[in-house]
Amino acid sequence: MSKGYTVARINMNGEDFEILVKPDPALAYRSGKSISLSEILVTDVVFSDANKGLRASEKKIKDAFGTLDTQEIAKAIIRKGTLQLTTEQRRRMVEEKRRQIIAFLSRHCVDPRTKLPHPPTRMEQALEQARYAVDPFKSVEEQANEAIKLIRAILPISVEKTSVAVRIPPAYASRAYGTVKSFGTIKTETWGTDGSWSAVIEMPAGFYAPFLDKMGEVTRGNIEAKVVK
Repeated sequence: MSKGYTVARINMNGEDFEILVKPDPALAYRSGKSISLSEILVTDVVFSDANKGLRASEKKIKDAFGTLDTQEIAKAIIRKGTLQLTTEQRRRMVEEKRRQIIAFLSRHCVDPRTKLPHPPTRMEQALEQARYAVDPFKSVEEQANEAIKLIRAILPISVEKTSVAVRIPPAYASRAYGTVKSFGTIKTETWGTDGSWSAVIEMPAGFYAPFLDKMGEVTRGNIEAKVVK
């Protein structure tokens, strides 16, 4: 694979679709920046396996995307699919996400003996000691929750908790379940006869605002949530 391009791929209807993109413009576009696709795409070809040079059939492309317009297909693949990162891109993203996780932990975790926050350097050392592997794509809140469980064996940590009651309509219940779990511990849950899902989740207090934002995205704003403790 040339260093001048990388692969963006998506699996739809059980089929792989891949395009060749320029690494930095593609990553910037995926992050929400306004960039012309002409600056991103290396070629207009949609592949089933870019490394082998195998083109996807027009029928499979049309069945999956509903169009043969390469521009629209490329938008869908870059935004919703998997973007292969260069080594340097991954390094930068991991370091930035690590800084965000450490900052989050320092804001929301205290030493129960002194009631004072742990300084960032101490949190960083604890993460290194726990050998926590930062994922550049997972949210800060989800990874902070995972990290807290690991570094409790290394540092005395107290995290202010809150309980949140949620109700999610049937159209979004199954899809939202995994996202809810990533923010905390489900204490109680009930499935309604209409397929809706109600639950009480215990989470670090600092997760509440990001939780509402994320669930708003997943359910398109169709969620009822309130702090109950």
